[in-house]
Amino acid sequence: MRKTLIIIIAIVCMSATADAKVKFGLRGGLNITNMSFDSSVFDSSNQTGFYIGPTVKIGLPLGFDIDASVIYNQWEADPDIYLADDESSATIEGPSLRRKTVALPINLRKGFGLGDKASLFIFGGPQFAFLVGDKDVEEYSYSWSNSDISINLGAGVMLVNHLELKANYNIPCGKTGEFKFTDAVTHTVNEVKSKTGGWQIGLAYYF
Repeated sequence: MRKTLIIIIAIVCMSATADAKVKFGLRGGLNITNMSFDSSVFDSSNQTGFYIGPTVKIGLPLGFDIDASVIYNQWEADPDIYLADDESSATIEGPSLRRKTVALPINLRKGFGLGDKASLFIFGGPQFAFLVGDKDVEEYSYSWSNSDISINLGAGVMLVNHLELKANYNIPCGKTGEFKFTDAVTHTVNEVKSKTGGWQIGLAYYF
């Protein structure tokens, strides 16, 4: 993962040194978490988190751009655990889970002009995330992954060449965490993988 990240950053830097228009700015917004599991024993209600950090946009020919950011990214979810045996059933409701990472989204964009004051764009690309918060959540016997890769797909609008509004869906490419629990019937220890992604809606301002 680190080698891939170094290669992508090198490509972005080479693009910036070419005859390209570079703008720096700040980005921030809202995360709406979608946490999924590979077991029906778990369920999760969506919670809101946030992201914020510096960003750069590099203009390329034919209406294409690259944008790259370094953001503090926080996803939140409120999982429930359903336990059942032959005589009774119970739901364990604990505290919200918070995944805190430093993330590097790198997107290729294609713009469509609407005149001098506004333009639309679509974008997509990888996002690399590295855990900076607590790894283990004792209440759930849960551990976050140290790093993960996801894909962003979305669209947005640029106003007066400075203010940007965009929305995207973040698709996890692998597990972002793992539960360990003892089955109430078989008394065996099971591992349940989870994936954390969801909608991101935000603003950016380029100077």
